[in-house]
Amino acid sequence: MASRLARRLPSNPLRFPRRSLNSTPSSSADAVSPLNFVEKHAPAIEKLTPADAPAATTIDLDNTERLFAGVPTAKLLRSSAVLHAAAVEPVVNAGTWVMQSRLMDVGPVRGAVLGAVRCTFFEQFCAGEGAEEAVGTVGKLNHTGLRGMLDCALEDAEDNQACDRNMAEFLRTVESARSLPPSSVSFIIAKITAICPINLLKRVSDLLRWQCKDPSFRLPWKCNSFPMFSVSSPLYHTPCRPEHLNPQEEHDLLLAHQRLRTLCQKCRETNIPLCIDAEYTAVQPAIDYFTNSAIVEHNKHEPFVYGTMQAYLKDARERLFLATEEAEKMGVVMGVKLVRGAYMSSERKLAHSLGQESPIHNTIQETHDCYNECASFMLEKIATRSGAVVFATHNVESAKLAAAKARDLGVGNGNRKLEFAQLYGMADSFSFGLRNAGFQVSKYMPFGTVDMVMPYLLRRAEENQGMLSASTLDRQLTRKELWRRLKAAIL
Repeated sequence: MASRLARRLPSNPLRFPRRSLNSTPSSSADAVSPLNFVEKHAPAIEKLTPADAPAATTIDLDNTERLFAGVPTAKLLRSSAVLHAAAVEPVVNAGTWVMQSRLMDVGPVRGAVLGAVRCTFFEQFCAGEGAEEAVGTVGKLNHTGLRGMLDCALEDAEDNQACDRNMAEFLRTVESARSLPPSSVSFIIAKITAICPINLLKRVSDLLRWQCKDPSFRLPWKCNSFPMFSVSSPLYHTPCRPEHLNPQEEHDLLLAHQRLRTLCQKCRETNIPLCIDAEYTAVQPAIDYFTNSAIVEHNKHEPFVYGTMQAYLKDARERLFLATEEAEKMGVVMGVKLVRGAYMSSERKLAHSLGQESPIHNTIQETHDCYNECASFMLEKIATRSGAVVFATHNVESAKLAAAKARDLGVGNGNRKLEFAQLYGMADSFSFGLRNAGFQVSKYMPFGTVDMVMPYLLRRAEENQGMLSASTLDRQLTRKELWRRLKAAIL
């Protein structure tokens, strides 16, 4: 299939005509941290540039009194303290080392560390320890004009028993959301790694990659889906022909499909869309396979199931075009959550260990360019009623460009197919600025016990140190508002 694609694709299929991006990213850093091709060029996508966006009149981040209206001073103080601590790299490095060390096997040490994490980073970045608590947090958040993306922090199930337990928690999350007013929860977040055994996902990914290399390699269990690879997709994870799935593995794969189908049906009953997170490239082909199959089944008339595209991957633009084009042929509305990515260091280490080129863009500016081009592409799909997008980003520049592009295309702020999102506990001033500009804005809200969410917190610390330390805007605006309140109280 790889050779077939190479013959059919133009020499540079997604080098969109564009003006150069003339500015570097703003002081806010990048988000986090969830796809057959015809012989023609991708549609010309006009590159978003700062000159297109009179952003100061669209997304106002200067009036802190208006930005933080309704946020208690105590919460601002805690947020300021935690965000400043998270920006101190030695503190983060030390905490990460302790949590990954054998010290966590010592009872008193473990208790002390988890206690410290619970009252600081956990309370700042997580919505609670259970579905009911998380739903209560969403309710409070909704009073500030923001919505919640509920993420039960479950991942990497080892067997069917673990998958069934995780499935029960996902269904409980959906059921708990019934108690909230309509539209308070924008999405239920799910990870395929939680409802399909992780080793099976690796096996399926290997088989899909080999079929990309050798189109004569048949997969009898494969359902209707979109293309999952482009000519630039990394295939080095699978150096030799894998064995076909045995009967037990095929049975387990069917069970995983049934779990996803049940979850989709439960979300349908409560009218809450489902968004499936992306993961690392070793298992992402299988995740895309599950996600795209669900999109084909459930997005016939409107976007209900969303996949996640990671713009830090070099093949992201190509895969997004391929998937969207195939969706249009099938009469399916493509739903995408656009992120930058959260596995940068581990992906580079793996590629280096195998003597391969990293699948991650070589520079941060290339990632920014890819994100903005994908954003422009999806906004044009919204304008033609063939797509929907969630811009999950902490990058102010990208948001301003997307807002200007949406306005130029006549995509109204209240369009249900357009949403912005940031991580819970981070970039709150940015979220409030987008809200005040009239956009739908959600916060990605993981919940679970401290032990459950530890992988999430470690990823935020280890993979996104640059984001935490470089994201000065939120800290500056929080300090500014606290100072304003102090002066108001004194005077």
